[in-house]
Amino acid sequence: MTTSTPTVGALLRTWRERRGISQLELAGRADSSSRHISFIETGRSRPSEEMLLRLADRLDVPVRERNSLLLAAGYAPHYAQTALDDPSMETLREGIERLLTGYEPYPALVVDAVYNVVAANRGTLMLLDGLPEHLLTPPLNAMRITLHPEGLAPRIRNLREWRGHLLAQMERQIALARSEPLRALYEEVSSYPVAERRGDGEPEEAVPYIALPLVIEHDGHLLSFVSSIATFNTPMDVTVAELAIETMLPADPATVKYLRSLGD
Repeated sequence: MTTSTPTVGALLRTWRERRGISQLELAGRADSSSRHISFIETGRSRPSEEMLLRLADRLDVPVRERNSLLLAAGYAPHYAQTALDDPSMETLREGIERLLTGYEPYPALVVDAVYNVVAANRGTLMLLDGLPEHLLTPPLNAMRITLHPEGLAPRIRNLREWRGHLLAQMERQIALARSEPLRALYEEVSSYPVAERRGDGEPEEAVPYIALPLVIEHDGHLLSFVSSIATFNTPMDVTVAELAIETMLPADPATVKYLRSLGD
């Protein structure tokens, strides 16, 4: 039994429908015509490389999948995929290291497309103190470490809310990109049991957070963080396009005071 490879037209149609826009709307965005878009999707017309890249841009297709579109149309991949330890990535690595170090004592880390940790600062490693070796064996996975019942999960005071936020984040990414490894990770971490935290149900003082915080216990202290995620602008490499820098901003004065005392 053979499985046919999707045509470029079928792939484009899938991305267009995934984005929820019509052929007419896409044509307007790409300075084309709905007739031409229809011809491409049905295989009656082969798009030029320039038009294909323009359509992919207007559909916000991930860089990795843009290469797949080009290959399906008979063109060479446009975007390289360079290993992060390649000598050509030295400037990027040094920049990331300076960024993470400069953010200390607050936690910051860099993850790839499936949340494997590629770099982390001392603020992040502090939160991982005491975790079992099997969770800290490379490649470390941020989602697995956070939600595993032997990981950070028992220390997170608002686990149900934070878990729901992380799973929803993964669901959005799966909807935007065809990633079987990410889907497999989602199936794994979403199946972890969620134990009732000791003391659940006890009233706690309301804090006017600006966003949903990660509230976590560390060495007898209750720390609160608001997460911010940044990506690289207009990346031209698959590896760089899939990197995300997460910084944890202290959400209350007590967290600031405690982390600064550790830094001092």
